[in-house]
Amino acid sequence: MLVTGGSGGIGRGLCLAFARAGFWVGVHYCRHKEAAEETLRQLSVDGAEGAVYQADIRSRQDIQAMIDAVLDRQGRLDVLLCNAGVASSHLVVRCPEDEWQRMIDTNLTGTYRCLTAAAPVMMKQGGGSMIVIGSYAGWHGTSGQAAYAASKAGLVGLVQTAAREWGPYHIRVNLVCPGWQPTALAGDAFPSSGQLSDHVLGQISNLEDVSRTICHLAQMPGLSGQIMNLDSRIL
Repeated sequence: MLVTGGSGGIGRGLCLAFARAGFWVGVHYCRHKEAAEETLRQLSVDGAEGAVYQADIRSRQDIQAMIDAVLDRQGRLDVLLCNAGVASSHLVVRCPEDEWQRMIDTNLTGTYRCLTAAAPVMMKQGGGSMIVIGSYAGWHGTSGQAAYAASKAGLVGLVQTAAREWGPYHIRVNLVCPGWQPTALAGDAFPSSGQLSDHVLGQISNLEDVSRTICHLAQMPGLSGQIMNLDSRIL
């Protein structure tokens, strides 16, 4: 299996959850090689195996080379977990166009490239599971996060369309919103306990629980085309 954006934060948690479930794990990174190698070191402590792969998901050539490298090593790709993404904070009227484009190119188009690079592999081998990491912001928007929210909203349509088109090939495609996590990507936007009024339980989800749940969902043979939120906010 392959996790994009596996160098830290949510990606690292996902890599470790799949490793503990017995998966060989491909750990993708774009710029943070040392962090990706630390993820690999941590999963090896648990006796798991994996490898590190560098790619810019804005480049189809990079993505294809990464998929080919995984196939050369493992012979197949049973799970693709699209977690890589970027965020920034700009009001709608103040969002620079190049920043808007960076969000769309990475979060939406980059995910599209990953899915479409992996799909022929899974079709040939008789199926597989693709899980895309989405965001609550893609459903309800977030003040100051126009480009990020728009890129994540686009993933909903992409995932459900891919699920319909690839279902006959036994490829399962789902989107999961992992909720707020105290990661570098969240940065200063991470809410304090007093800002969780939209969470009906008044608390964020535990990353280890979220990661184990996503690992389980990836292995459910009858699940596809679904959008799931893994905290207590109501979509």
